[in-house]
Amino acid sequence: MPNLALELGKQTASLGVNSVYGQQQDVGGVTLVPVALAWTGFGAGEAAEGSGGGGGGYAIPLGAYIRKGDDLRFEPNLVSLAAIAIPLVWVVGRALSRIIRALKR
Repeated sequence: MPNLALELGKQTASLGVNSVYGQQQDVGGVTLVPVALAWTGFGAGEAAEGSGGGGGGYAIPLGAYIRKGDDLRFEPNLVSLAAIAIPLVWVVGRALSRIIRALKR
């Protein structure tokens, strides 16, 4: 394996919206375009004794754009929206409570 970083890059290229939903689909005159939020990362090392590396990714299906004729709308994935919104609301609430407490002093 001459360049471990390039090999890992090729492996992580398959992660993303294609691994969550697949390709764009045309069904009965309606076009479905999947939307996902994806992160990928990898690392590699080479030394005189050996080499090593690793990688991974994370993808969240957000929903799909639905195109029917000239009409285009976004249909969210409600399960993913809840999975993202609940921790976000908790963090914002916690930060606001600390800010309010600090301002009262």
